[in-house]
Amino acid sequence: MFIGYFGMGFAVKKLVNKPSLGTLFFATQFVDLLWPLFLIFGFEQVLIEKGNTAVTPLNFIYYPFTHSLIADIIWALLFWIVYYVIRKNVKISSGLGF
Repeated sequence: MFIGYFGMGFAVKKLVNKPSLGTLFFATQFVDLLWPLFLIFGFEQVLIEKGNTAVTPLNFIYYPFTHSLIADIIWALLFWIVYYVIRKNVKISSGLGF
């Protein structure tokens, strides 16, 4: 699963040189990093059922905010906006030319 995230980060880095590779890795894993928080706060639901699958005992019940196409598009846009604002402010305030 995670090899696909890193593969996407490497592929985008080949096309666009501006964001760091670490930023691209974080961006590709962003919703999976939000998912446990959404579970803790009850926005999404999962049941633990022994033997549910060969890989994981998790039975995914309700997770529309982190793993639906529309939600992922919205998260990607929000991530890009935050990245753009931070990058612009760092460039202006420090003069480092990020």
